[in-house]
Amino acid sequence: MILSLILLVLDHRFHHLEQLRSALAFLTYPLHYLADLPFTASHWVSESTSTREALLEQNSELKDQNLRLRAELQKYESLKAENMRLRDLVDSSFKVGDRVLVAELSSVDLDPYKQQVLINKGSASGVFVGQPILDAHAVMGQVIAVTPFSSTVLLITDTSHALPVQVLRNGLRTIAVGTGRIDELKLPYLPTNSDIVEGDLLVTSGLGGKFPPGYPVARVTRIDRSPDAPFSDVLAQPRAHLDRSREVLLVWTVPNQLPERPPRTKLTEDPPASDLPTDAAATPEPSDTPGVDATAEPGT
Repeated sequence: MILSLILLVLDHRFHHLEQLRSALAFLTYPLHYLADLPFTASHWVSESTSTREALLEQNSELKDQNLRLRAELQKYESLKAENMRLRDLVDSSFKVGDRVLVAELSSVDLDPYKQQVLINKGSASGVFVGQPILDAHAVMGQVIAVTPFSSTVLLITDTSHALPVQVLRNGLRTIAVGTGRIDELKLPYLPTNSDIVEGDLLVTSGLGGKFPPGYPVARVTRIDRSPDAPFSDVLAQPRAHLDRSREVLLVWTVPNQLPERPPRTKLTEDPPASDLPTDAAATPEPSDTPGVDATAEPGT
């Protein structure tokens, strides 16, 4: 027992057992693959035995859907170009885009007090701790542990997860906290006079430094305001299919590119060399330290 406690302290405080855990995860990866093999085999058999009529119908539906999406994409490309031009006018930074990688769920943590899943991509694919995870609908969570061929993802509904969000309608910023239930998030830091209504869409604000801004998170489902309480009791339902999605997206956010400042016009004589700014006074770059995205202050 004493040895176990020592190992727990060393692992939690000093992270000395990361390499050992990574090696053990590498050895147990075939077990995860075998556990997922029945589902993969049944899916393959189902696809192999599909009738020709069903495949033709599915192909027709996909063509129609692809045509609609391509038409919408043309509109979004125009809006994106216009947005970049407007940001250029106000001397602001703009986001070029995000790189994504598709991964599949390998298993789900059966602990009722945890909201975690395992995906089949790891450090060999460039996955890193703190990387945001999305499905086809919205934000799902972020990576908390990485091995060579698999990663553990903490869902946004876990009680230890907090995510800076904002109301899409008016830009109101707050924090969405997991409740431990797969279909519920809580917004505990909204004053009773906040401008928020049922049905409002919550999107990532990007203030935590982990999730890129603008991705949908949840929709407000219930608001309880009490005159005796300083904060409202606000609940929201995640837009992501946390209990049904099989494929997920790993996102790499492209760093913001700041436009170069125009050269200063020489109106007076150049200042002496002692008055010129040094490299030490340059603005430091933001830190990319990984961790749970809960660094934003309440109400920011």
